[in-house]
Amino acid sequence: MDNEKLTPRSENFSEWYNQLIQRAELADNAPVRGCMVVRPLGWALWENIQSALDKRFKDTGHVNAAFPLLIPMSFLQKEKEHVKGFSPELAVVTHGGGQELEEPLVVRPTSETIIGYMYSKWIKSYRDLPVLINQWGNVVRWEMRTRPFLRTLEFYWQEGHTAHATEKEADEETMRMLEVYTRFAVDEAAVPVIPGRKSDTERFAGAVRTYSIEAMMGDTKALQSGTSHLLGQNFAKAFEIQYLDENNTQQYCWTTSWGLSTRFIGAIIMTHGDDQGLVLPPKLAPIQIVIVPIYKNDEERSKVMPFIENLKGVLSDFRIKVDDRTEVTPGFKYNDWEMRGVPVRLEVGPRDVEKNSVMSARRDIPGRDGKKILSLEGLSGEISNLLKEIHTSMYEKAKAFRDSHIFDPKDYEELKTTIEKGWAFSWWCGDGSCEAKVKEDTKATTRCIPLDQPGGKGKCIVCGKEAHEKVYFSKAY
Repeated sequence: MDNEKLTPRSENFSEWYNQLIQRAELADNAPVRGCMVVRPLGWALWENIQSALDKRFKDTGHVNAAFPLLIPMSFLQKEKEHVKGFSPELAVVTHGGGQELEEPLVVRPTSETIIGYMYSKWIKSYRDLPVLINQWGNVVRWEMRTRPFLRTLEFYWQEGHTAHATEKEADEETMRMLEVYTRFAVDEAAVPVIPGRKSDTERFAGAVRTYSIEAMMGDTKALQSGTSHLLGQNFAKAFEIQYLDENNTQQYCWTTSWGLSTRFIGAIIMTHGDDQGLVLPPKLAPIQIVIVPIYKNDEERSKVMPFIENLKGVLSDFRIKVDDRTEVTPGFKYNDWEMRGVPVRLEVGPRDVEKNSVMSARRDIPGRDGKKILSLEGLSGEISNLLKEIHTSMYEKAKAFRDSHIFDPKDYEELKTTIEKGWAFSWWCGDGSCEAKVKEDTKATTRCIPLDQPGGKGKCIVCGKEAHEKVYFSKAY
């Protein structure tokens, strides 16, 4: 990898993002248009995201399963809104084994239909409920404009699908999973997110209500980073997901679905990254500490390397990499690992060995201000505290940036100028025509109606009618 500088974010954010993914070796373009190859560093980051989420899912009673990649076309056509919403994005298999298939098969864009079919076979009585299943997998949506991690034809994700006896239980599940995503974003990824309800226009095809977590990227655009859907009885009726209740009466189940994808890697890159490269949150970083040996000759090397071997034992609780390459300079290594976003760098030279200490450098604070000498004694505890500090600092920095780019315009004209510099948080009457006007005039969409509302009422920013909720308007990825 070369050490050539990235295009500055302020100069061309899109170019910075594309270059960074290539230079940090997170992903590469696949031979199929719109697909990506996730490279080992990118996949290790995704594995850490999976691990953190999977624990949260299991802590809330969910179990994992796997469902087929191919879905009969007739399944998608059973739920009218669903097929209408996904039709333009479908990849369809018409031939198999050298012959035309009797019924075309869809490469799953999402799995509500195939899972709904299976639930109708498995659920017979109220005793079978609730069913709380998640699957980790890949899906295909035929996107026309693609960008690595943010929008690709094929992407990786988890999709949870649950079935319940009552609407109340399904609604509680929908909100519980929205909270799980919110806590993951804040506590593991240091990404400040706003949980809220989607407008009817932005709702998932086939859902009664859709909720999302919305994050502001470094160019002030919004990124929908995870979604949770209350599906009501729409899919239950389409697929006959029924149960006998305690009175021996046949009832339709209430279902939910929720998902978070590799798009979240894009959220991490664009929330925290800087002109030097990635800045990865410590809890998710594939490598938390890189150790760089510094020596000029064999004599110095014979002192430094045994010290580092001991250091590896002291820091065995962390994800460590020792960069012992001899063909590049320490300076090259510093730049290289900064590009890859490693939270802490430890430099070890002959003087450090003599003093029984190391020089630490924080990725989130460039230059001299982020450097500190740490004693080998109590080092594990020091590093643990340092990683916590880095996480908090990254979150606070991202939140301060977001909050300073959210505005409350006084009228529609001001809203139009606000959209060019950040998000507008405005009263909205809920009418789709007002939403459409904002989109037509500014290219901004409603991101979410936040759960945390100011209360009271105001006048719709677009039409002036009475409004009872405020909404975020913003351009988005």
